Amino acid sequence: MNDTTTAADPAQDQRFMQLALSLARRGLGNTWPNPAVGAVLVKDGVVIGRGWTQPGGRPHAETEALKRAGRGKARGATLYTTLEPCSHQGQTPPCVDALISAGVARVVSAMEDPNPKVAGQGHAKLRERNIAVEIGVGAEEAQRINAGHVRRIVDHRPHVLLKLAVSSDEKIAAAGGRRVEITGEEARERVFMLRAMSDAILVGRGTVIADDPVLTSRLPGMEQRSPVRVVLNAKLNIPLASAVIGTAHDVPAWVIGDVAASQIAEDVLRGKGAEVIRVPAQDGLFDIGAVLKLLAERGVTRLMVEGGAAVATSLLNAGLIDEVILLRGGKPIGADGLPPLRGLPLTALTQAPRFKSLGSEKLGDDTLEHWVRG
Repeated sequence: MNDTTTAADPAQDQRFMQLALSLARRGLGNTWPNPAVGAVLVKDGVVIGRGWTQPGGRPHAETEALKRAGRGKARGATLYTTLEPCSHQGQTPPCVDALISAGVARVVSAMEDPNPKVAGQGHAKLRERNIAVEIGVGAEEAQRINAGHVRRIVDHRPHVLLKLAVSSDEKIAAAGGRRVEITGEEARERVFMLRAMSDAILVGRGTVIADDPVLTSRLPGMEQRSPVRVVLNAKLNIPLASAVIGTAHDVPAWVIGDVAASQIAEDVLRGKGAEVIRVPAQDGLFDIGAVLKLLAERGVTRLMVEGGAAVATSLLNAGLIDEVILLRGGKPIGADGLPPLRGLPLTALTQAPRFKSLGSEKLGDDTLEHWVRG
Protein backbone atom coordinates (compact mmCIF):
# COMPACT_ATOMS: atom_id res chain seq x y z
CA MET A 1 0.00 0.00 0.00
CA ASN A 2 1.36 3.43 -0.94
CA ASP A 3 1.81 5.90 1.89
CA THR A 4 1.51 9.67 1.89
CA THR A 5 5.07 10.17 0.65
CA THR A 6 3.93 9.13 -2.84
CA ALA A 7 2.03 12.41 -3.20
CA ALA A 8 4.10 15.29 -4.53
CA ASP A 9 4.93 17.94 -1.92
CA PRO A 10 7.33 20.46 -3.52
CA ALA A 11 8.71 21.76 -0.24
CA GLN A 12 9.27 18.24 1.09
CA ASP A 13 10.81 17.13 -2.18
CA GLN A 14 13.27 20.03 -2.08
CA ARG A 15 14.20 19.35 1.54
CA PHE A 16 14.89 15.66 1.08
CA MET A 17 16.69 16.19 -2.23
CA GLN A 18 19.00 18.66 -0.50
CA LEU A 19 19.87 15.89 1.96
CA ALA A 20 20.55 13.51 -0.94
CA LEU A 21 22.78 16.12 -2.59
CA SER A 22 24.77 16.61 0.60
CA LEU A 23 25.29 12.84 0.77
CA ALA A 24 26.45 12.79 -2.87
CA ARG A 25 29.12 15.39 -2.12
CA ARG A 26 30.65 13.00 0.41
CA GLY A 27 31.73 10.74 -2.42
CA LEU A 28 33.38 13.33 -4.66
CA GLY A 29 36.91 12.24 -5.49
CA ASN A 30 36.34 8.81 -3.97
CA THR A 31 34.01 6.96 -6.35
CA TRP A 32 35.59 7.25 -9.81
CA PRO A 33 35.07 6.00 -12.45
CA ASN A 34 31.49 5.96 -11.15
CA PRO A 35 29.59 9.14 -10.29
CA ALA A 36 29.11 10.23 -6.68
CA VAL A 37 25.41 9.76 -5.95
CA GLY A 38 23.33 10.37 -2.84
CA ALA A 39 20.01 8.69 -2.04
CA VAL A 40 17.42 9.11 0.72
CA LEU A 41 14.43 6.85 1.47
CA VAL A 42 11.47 8.59 3.06
CA LYS A 43 8.27 7.07 4.49
CA ASP A 44 5.50 8.97 6.26
CA GLY A 45 7.69 12.08 6.12
CA VAL A 46 10.54 10.37 8.00
CA VAL A 47 13.94 9.38 6.62
CA ILE A 48 14.29 5.62 6.94
CA GLY A 49 17.48 5.10 4.94
CA ARG A 50 20.41 7.10 3.62
CA GLY A 51 23.02 6.02 1.11
CA TRP A 52 25.87 7.36 -0.97
CA THR A 53 28.15 5.72 -3.52
CA GLN A 54 30.87 3.86 -1.67
CA PRO A 55 34.64 4.15 -2.32
CA GLY A 56 35.59 2.79 -5.71
CA GLY A 57 32.07 3.29 -7.02
CA ARG A 58 30.27 0.34 -5.41
CA PRO A 59 27.86 -0.35 -3.81
CA HIS A 60 25.63 2.29 -5.35
CA ALA A 61 23.77 4.88 -3.30
CA GLU A 62 20.29 3.46 -3.87
CA THR A 63 21.14 -0.05 -2.70
CA GLU A 64 22.98 1.41 0.29
CA ALA A 65 19.85 3.36 1.28
CA LEU A 66 17.71 0.24 0.94
CA LYS A 67 20.13 -1.77 3.06
CA ARG A 68 20.23 0.84 5.79
CA ALA A 69 16.45 1.11 5.83
CA GLY A 70 16.21 -2.60 6.54
CA ARG A 71 14.46 -5.50 4.88
CA GLY A 72 10.83 -4.79 4.01
CA LYS A 73 10.92 -1.20 5.32
CA ALA A 74 10.98 0.54 1.92
CA ARG A 75 7.58 -0.67 0.68
CA GLY A 76 5.46 2.38 -0.20
CA ALA A 77 8.36 4.78 0.39
CA THR A 78 9.76 7.57 -1.79
CA LEU A 79 13.37 7.46 -2.93
CA TYR A 80 15.21 10.72 -3.55
CA THR A 81 18.31 10.25 -5.72
CA THR A 82 20.73 12.72 -7.27
CA LEU A 83 21.06 10.71 -10.51
CA GLU A 84 18.81 8.33 -12.41
CA PRO A 85 19.07 4.79 -10.96
CA CYS A 86 21.05 2.42 -13.16
CA SER A 87 19.14 -0.10 -15.25
CA HIS A 88 21.96 -2.22 -16.66
CA GLN A 89 23.93 -5.16 -15.29
CA GLY A 90 27.46 -4.07 -14.46
CA GLN A 91 29.63 -5.35 -11.65
CA THR A 92 26.49 -5.04 -9.51
CA PRO A 93 22.81 -5.75 -10.36
CA PRO A 94 20.66 -2.84 -11.62
CA CYS A 95 19.49 -0.46 -8.90
CA VAL A 96 16.04 -0.21 -10.52
CA ASP A 97 15.52 -3.94 -9.95
CA ALA A 98 16.35 -3.51 -6.27
CA LEU A 99 13.91 -0.59 -5.98
CA ILE A 100 11.14 -2.55 -7.70
CA SER A 101 11.73 -5.58 -5.47
CA ALA A 102 11.68 -3.42 -2.37
CA GLY A 103 8.28 -1.99 -3.26
CA VAL A 104 9.30 1.66 -3.51
CA ALA A 105 6.27 3.65 -4.65
CA ARG A 106 7.86 6.87 -5.95
CA VAL A 107 11.27 7.95 -7.20
CA VAL A 108 12.40 11.57 -7.35
CA SER A 109 15.53 11.97 -9.48
CA ALA A 110 17.50 15.19 -9.78
CA MET A 111 18.58 14.39 -13.34
CA GLU A 112 18.73 11.77 -16.05
CA ASP A 113 21.97 9.82 -16.48
CA PRO A 114 23.67 10.64 -19.84
CA ASN A 115 25.35 7.23 -19.88
CA PRO A 116 23.87 5.49 -22.96
CA LYS A 117 23.58 2.31 -20.90
CA VAL A 118 21.01 4.16 -18.77
CA ALA A 119 19.85 7.41 -20.47
CA GLY A 120 16.22 7.32 -19.35
CA GLN A 121 15.88 3.56 -19.35
CA GLY A 122 16.00 3.41 -15.56
CA HIS A 123 13.13 5.86 -15.24
CA ALA A 124 11.19 4.06 -17.98
CA LYS A 125 11.55 0.70 -16.26
CA LEU A 126 10.27 2.17 -12.98
CA ARG A 127 7.24 3.67 -14.72
CA GLU A 128 6.51 0.33 -16.40
CA ARG A 129 6.09 -1.07 -12.89
CA ASN A 130 3.68 1.75 -11.95
CA ILE A 131 6.27 3.53 -9.80
CA ALA A 132 5.76 7.29 -9.93
CA VAL A 133 8.82 9.13 -11.25
CA GLU A 134 9.62 12.84 -11.05
CA ILE A 135 12.75 14.33 -12.61
CA GLY A 136 14.41 17.70 -12.06
CA VAL A 137 14.20 18.48 -8.35
CA GLY A 138 17.61 19.89 -7.37
CA ALA A 139 18.82 19.61 -10.96
CA GLU A 140 21.20 22.59 -10.96
CA GLU A 141 23.18 21.38 -7.94
CA ALA A 142 23.08 17.80 -9.23
CA GLN A 143 24.58 18.96 -12.52
CA ARG A 144 27.49 20.51 -10.63
CA ILE A 145 28.06 17.39 -8.55
CA ASN A 146 27.80 15.13 -11.59
CA ALA A 147 29.82 17.45 -13.84
CA GLY A 148 32.74 15.03 -14.03
CA HIS A 149 30.53 12.06 -14.88
CA VAL A 150 28.68 14.03 -17.54
CA ARG A 151 31.85 15.46 -19.07
CA ARG A 152 33.50 12.03 -19.26
CA ILE A 153 30.45 10.46 -20.90
CA VAL A 154 29.62 13.30 -23.30
CA ASP A 155 33.04 14.79 -24.14
CA HIS A 156 35.34 11.88 -23.26
CA ARG A 157 37.44 13.96 -20.88
CA PRO A 158 37.34 14.90 -17.20
CA HIS A 159 35.75 18.01 -15.77
CA VAL A 160 38.68 20.43 -15.39
CA LEU A 161 39.00 22.67 -12.34
CA LEU A 162 41.84 25.16 -12.61
CA LYS A 163 43.14 26.47 -9.29
CA LEU A 164 45.35 29.55 -9.31
CA ALA A 165 46.81 31.50 -6.40
CA VAL A 166 47.88 35.05 -7.24
CA SER A 167 49.33 37.88 -5.23
CA SER A 168 47.60 41.22 -4.89
CA ASP A 169 49.50 42.36 -8.02
CA GLU A 170 48.47 39.16 -9.88
CA LYS A 171 51.74 37.22 -9.82
CA ILE A 172 52.17 33.49 -9.07
CA ALA A 173 55.88 33.42 -8.19
CA ALA A 174 58.88 35.66 -7.71
CA ALA A 175 61.46 36.33 -10.41
CA GLY A 176 62.93 33.16 -11.90
CA GLY A 177 59.98 31.11 -10.64
CA ARG A 178 61.11 31.31 -7.02
CA ARG A 179 58.32 30.11 -4.72
CA VAL A 180 56.76 32.57 -2.30
CA GLU A 181 53.89 32.18 0.13
CA ILE A 182 50.86 33.82 -1.45
CA THR A 183 47.91 32.66 0.66
CA GLY A 184 47.32 31.83 4.31
CA GLU A 185 46.16 28.84 6.30
CA GLU A 186 42.43 29.07 5.56
CA ALA A 187 43.06 29.15 1.82
CA ARG A 188 45.46 26.20 2.06
CA GLU A 189 42.84 24.19 3.93
CA ARG A 190 40.32 24.95 1.19
CA VAL A 191 42.83 23.70 -1.39
CA PHE A 192 43.26 20.47 0.61
CA MET A 193 39.48 20.02 0.53
CA LEU A 194 39.34 20.66 -3.22
CA ARG A 195 42.03 18.03 -3.70
CA ALA A 196 40.08 15.52 -1.63
CA MET A 197 37.05 16.11 -3.87
CA SER A 198 39.06 15.50 -7.06
CA ASP A 199 39.97 12.20 -8.69
CA ALA A 200 43.34 13.43 -9.92
CA ILE A 201 45.52 16.52 -9.79
CA LEU A 202 47.67 17.68 -12.70
CA VAL A 203 50.89 19.70 -12.71
CA GLY A 204 53.82 20.17 -15.04
CA ARG A 205 57.45 19.35 -14.34
CA GLY A 206 58.14 23.06 -13.85
CA THR A 207 55.83 23.20 -10.85
CA VAL A 208 57.55 20.16 -9.34
CA ILE A 209 60.94 21.83 -9.79
CA ALA A 210 59.86 25.23 -8.48
CA ASP A 211 57.59 24.25 -5.59
CA ASP A 212 58.26 20.56 -4.86
CA PRO A 213 54.61 20.08 -3.81
CA VAL A 214 53.37 16.80 -2.36
CA LEU A 215 49.87 17.47 -3.80
CA THR A 216 47.97 15.56 -1.13
CA SER A 217 45.00 16.41 1.07
CA ARG A 218 46.39 17.01 4.52
CA LEU A 219 43.19 17.80 6.38
CA PRO A 220 42.90 15.78 9.60
CA GLY A 221 41.11 12.52 8.90
CA MET A 222 41.17 13.00 5.12
CA GLU A 223 44.71 11.90 4.37
CA GLN A 224 43.37 8.81 2.58
CA ARG A 225 41.29 11.02 0.25
CA SER A 226 44.28 12.37 -1.67
CA PRO A 227 43.93 12.31 -5.47
CA VAL A 228 46.16 10.60 -8.00
CA ARG A 229 49.05 12.97 -8.73
CA VAL A 230 49.70 13.41 -12.48
CA VAL A 231 52.90 15.09 -13.72
CA LEU A 232 53.49 16.14 -17.33
CA ASN A 233 57.16 15.36 -18.00
CA ALA A 234 58.01 14.53 -21.60
CA LYS A 235 61.61 13.50 -20.95
CA LEU A 236 60.81 11.54 -17.75
CA ASN A 237 63.52 13.51 -15.98
CA ILE A 238 61.52 14.54 -12.95
CA PRO A 239 63.79 14.73 -9.88
CA LEU A 240 63.68 11.43 -8.02
CA ALA A 241 64.00 13.33 -4.73
CA SER A 242 60.82 15.31 -5.39
CA ALA A 243 57.96 14.96 -2.92
CA VAL A 244 55.60 13.50 -5.53
CA ILE A 245 57.99 10.68 -6.45
CA GLY A 246 59.14 10.17 -2.88
CA THR A 247 55.56 9.43 -1.78
CA ALA A 248 54.53 7.39 -4.84
CA HIS A 249 54.39 4.14 -2.87
CA ASP A 250 51.82 5.75 -0.55
CA VAL A 251 49.78 7.94 -2.91
CA PRO A 252 49.53 7.07 -6.62
CA ALA A 253 51.70 9.14 -8.96
CA TRP A 254 51.40 9.00 -12.74
CA VAL A 255 54.15 10.53 -14.86
CA ILE A 256 53.18 11.27 -18.46
CA GLY A 257 56.17 11.03 -20.76
CA ASP A 258 56.86 11.17 -24.47
CA VAL A 259 56.86 7.88 -26.38
CA ALA A 260 60.52 8.58 -27.24
CA ALA A 261 61.65 9.14 -23.65
CA SER A 262 64.29 6.87 -22.10
CA GLN A 263 63.21 3.38 -21.09
CA ILE A 264 65.85 3.47 -18.36
CA ALA A 265 64.23 6.60 -16.93
CA GLU A 266 60.85 4.86 -16.98
CA ASP A 267 62.26 1.82 -15.18
CA VAL A 268 63.78 4.02 -12.48
CA LEU A 269 60.51 5.86 -11.91
CA ARG A 270 58.58 2.59 -11.74
CA GLY A 271 61.06 1.36 -9.18
CA LYS A 272 60.18 4.40 -7.08
CA GLY A 273 56.48 3.46 -7.22
CA ALA A 274 55.35 5.82 -9.97
CA GLU A 275 53.38 4.71 -13.01
CA VAL A 276 54.65 5.92 -16.37
CA ILE A 277 52.19 6.64 -19.19
CA ARG A 278 53.43 7.32 -22.70
CA VAL A 279 51.82 10.01 -24.87
CA PRO A 280 53.32 11.46 -28.07
CA ALA A 281 54.87 14.89 -27.55
CA GLN A 282 56.15 17.41 -30.07
CA ASP A 283 59.20 19.45 -29.08
CA GLY A 284 58.55 18.44 -25.47
CA LEU A 285 54.94 19.62 -25.52
CA PHE A 286 51.84 17.43 -25.21
CA ASP A 287 48.49 17.82 -26.89
CA ILE A 288 46.62 18.67 -23.70
CA GLY A 289 43.37 17.39 -25.18
CA ALA A 290 44.96 13.99 -25.80
CA VAL A 291 46.19 13.93 -22.21
CA LEU A 292 42.69 14.62 -20.89
CA LYS A 293 41.22 11.91 -23.12
CA LEU A 294 43.76 9.42 -21.78
CA LEU A 295 42.88 10.34 -18.18
CA ALA A 296 39.18 9.87 -18.93
CA GLU A 297 39.90 6.44 -20.41
CA ARG A 298 41.53 5.57 -17.11
CA GLY A 299 38.37 6.55 -15.25
CA VAL A 300 39.22 10.08 -14.11
CA THR A 301 36.09 12.24 -14.00
CA ARG A 302 37.22 15.27 -11.96
CA LEU A 303 40.65 16.76 -12.63
CA MET A 304 42.11 19.57 -10.56
CA VAL A 305 44.93 21.49 -12.24
CA GLU A 306 47.53 23.18 -10.08
CA GLY A 307 50.18 23.49 -12.76
CA GLY A 308 51.99 26.70 -13.59
CA ALA A 309 51.44 29.27 -16.31
CA ALA A 310 52.27 26.92 -19.19
CA VAL A 311 49.66 24.30 -18.26
CA ALA A 312 47.02 26.90 -17.42
CA THR A 313 47.55 28.74 -20.70
CA SER A 314 47.42 25.58 -22.80
CA LEU A 315 44.12 24.58 -21.21
CA LEU A 316 42.67 28.06 -21.65
CA ASN A 317 43.72 28.28 -25.30
CA ALA A 318 42.23 24.85 -25.98
CA GLY A 319 38.92 25.77 -24.33
CA LEU A 320 39.23 22.91 -21.85
CA ILE A 321 38.67 24.69 -18.54
CA ASP A 322 35.28 24.07 -16.92
CA GLU A 323 35.74 25.73 -13.53
CA VAL A 324 38.14 28.24 -12.00
CA ILE A 325 39.06 28.79 -8.37
CA LEU A 326 41.18 31.93 -8.02
CA LEU A 327 42.77 32.62 -4.65
CA ARG A 328 43.94 36.22 -4.26
CA GLY A 329 46.51 36.89 -1.58
CA GLY A 330 46.78 40.20 0.19
CA LYS A 331 50.44 41.02 -0.52
CA PRO A 332 52.27 41.99 -3.73
CA ILE A 333 55.24 40.15 -5.21
CA GLY A 334 56.58 42.89 -7.45
CA ALA A 335 56.86 43.81 -11.10
CA ASP A 336 59.49 41.13 -11.78
CA GLY A 337 57.19 38.35 -10.56
CA LEU A 338 55.77 35.72 -12.90
CA PRO A 339 52.24 36.18 -14.32
CA PRO A 340 49.68 33.35 -14.06
CA LEU A 341 49.25 33.05 -17.85
CA ARG A 342 51.80 33.12 -20.67
CA GLY A 343 51.24 35.91 -23.15
CA LEU A 344 47.78 36.66 -21.82
CA PRO A 345 46.41 38.92 -19.08
CA LEU A 346 44.55 37.30 -16.21
CA THR A 347 41.38 38.94 -17.53
CA ALA A 348 41.53 36.50 -20.46
CA LEU A 349 40.39 33.99 -17.86
CA THR A 350 38.36 36.00 -15.37
CA GLN A 351 36.46 38.02 -17.98
CA ALA A 352 36.09 35.32 -20.61
CA PRO A 353 32.50 35.20 -21.94
CA ARG A 354 32.45 31.41 -21.53
CA PHE A 355 32.62 31.72 -17.72
CA LYS A 356 30.06 33.00 -15.26
CA SER A 357 30.91 34.10 -11.75
CA LEU A 358 29.60 32.15 -8.77
CA GLY A 359 30.75 34.89 -6.43
CA SER A 360 33.56 35.29 -3.94
CA GLU A 361 34.28 34.76 -0.27
CA LYS A 362 36.89 35.79 2.26
CA LEU A 363 39.28 33.18 3.62
CA GLY A 364 41.17 34.99 6.32
CA ASP A 365 43.19 37.72 4.60
CA ASP A 366 42.67 36.10 1.19
CA THR A 367 39.78 36.11 -1.27
CA LEU A 368 38.42 33.11 -3.19
CA GLU A 369 36.75 33.85 -6.53
CA HIS A 370 34.79 31.12 -8.31
CA TRP A 371 33.80 30.79 -11.98
CA VAL A 372 32.16 28.00 -13.96
CA ARG A 373 31.65 27.46 -17.65
CA GLY A 374 28.38 29.11 -18.60
